[in-house]
Amino acid sequence: MTSPPTAPTVPRGSRSARVTVALLAGLLATLAHAQPMRPGGSPPDTLEARLLACTGCHGPQGRSTPDGYYPRIAGKPAGYLYNQLLNFRDGRRAVPSMTWMVEGLPDAYLRDIAEHFAGRHPPHPPSPPPAAPPATLERGRRLVVEGDRARGLPACIACHGDALLGAQPAVPGLLGLPRDYLNAQFGAWREGTRRAMAPDCMATIARRLAPEDVAAVTAWLAAQPVPADARARESLPTTLPLDCGGLGR
Repeated sequence: MTSPPTAPTVPRGSRSARVTVALLAGLLATLAHAQPMRPGGSPPDTLEARLLACTGCHGPQGRSTPDGYYPRIAGKPAGYLYNQLLNFRDGRRAVPSMTWMVEGLPDAYLRDIAEHFAGRHPPHPPSPPPAAPPATLERGRRLVVEGDRARGLPACIACHGDALLGAQPAVPGLLGLPRDYLNAQFGAWREGTRRAMAPDCMATIARRLAPEDVAAVTAWLAAQPVPADARARESLPTTLPLDCGGLGR
């Protein structure tokens, strides 16, 4: 059996280069881990084999990777993952590598992908130490747990749950995500390069947050430990502080 080809070397520090390498790594992982050929020389056609390409960026089973930028997709509510795949395909989120992966795929196939990763629950790695001074972390904690009524900022726990692990069918957890990723998403919502189905509640919240608020919130969230049995709660809260599209209510 011949060894799979290796990915080319590209200059470090270029995000587009890293994306290219990640995509190539995913495709090479498909070749490296594929099951033996079926009679007639055709490869096995299973969802598991097809989605090996996703793990080039998102890590084995979708658990994320040590580089700290690509998010964990394992265990996220299926409705949330499905909505994001729709957003990438239909242009509400602007990440070229993701758009390339899903453009032209039908809704039913995207739902299969979402349910596949939603059913994976590999363990979380230890959370990194706090990357901000105590006063900044406390500011972040207050915004996450209490919000700021004077500025129309609801607490994160009002939608994402008291444990910040998300809620079925379509609210994601906020723990176990790299700080760089969280910062990037707030920036994308603020600038309109990430959008959700209307009404886009997270875009509204992101535009009400000062840059110092975002830094505090993401520093606090990224430093929180993730429970070993982390699961999204079974249902959304009875009332939500803002109308949010795509929640399946």
